Amino acid sequence: MPLLAGFATSLSLIVAIGAQNAFVLRQGLRREHILPVVLTCALSDALLISGGIAGLGALIESSPLALNIAKYGGAAFLFTYAAIAARRAFHPEAMRPADHAPAALRSVVLTCLGFTYLNPHVYLDTVVLLGSLANQRGADGRWLYGLGAVAASFGWFFALGFLARKLGPIFARPRAWQFLDGGIALVMATLATWMVIPA
Repeated sequence: MPLLAGFATSLSLIVAIGAQNAFVLRQGLRREHILPVVLTCALSDALLISGGIAGLGALIESSPLALNIAKYGGAAFLFTYAAIAARRAFHPEAMRPADHAPAALRSVVLTCLGFTYLNPHVYLDTVVLLGSLANQRGADGRWLYGLGAVAASFGWFFALGFLARKLGPIFARPRAWQFLDGGIALVMATLATWMVIPA
């Protein structure tokens, strides 16, 4: 069934540990602008998946320049955020929501958009791959496949963002934040390096 196939394929691509998921997890733990963050991620996926089904994937495959711009811009963005996370890891502190003023919504959403659209793999996986798989389902089946993929995205990001708060007691300790930020820095630096190293 196209709907279930789209759901399963999309979920398998989204769940992999990456910069976007790490950012959503951190916002969920901070209980800070969670709804705008998860909506930004999920609606962006819906837009990209729809674009892939409508033919954007083929256009991207024919334009290496667009992927190169995203590749190097995304690597620079990830290296910068890795440095910020590393700095936090060396200066850990308890992150109780009541003890810290939230970051500005605009800043958080812009950062989330950066993690989404400056990652060239989002175009390869979400637009090109899912778009190609959807279009193998025929004129009607492709949109059912896309609907399943979008449903997986919404389900995953809402679960990650809102269920992260259940880990709050663990992250009342500075050491836990030190490990999380250290892990985020490592993941992002690794992804950025992987982007710029020739295959």
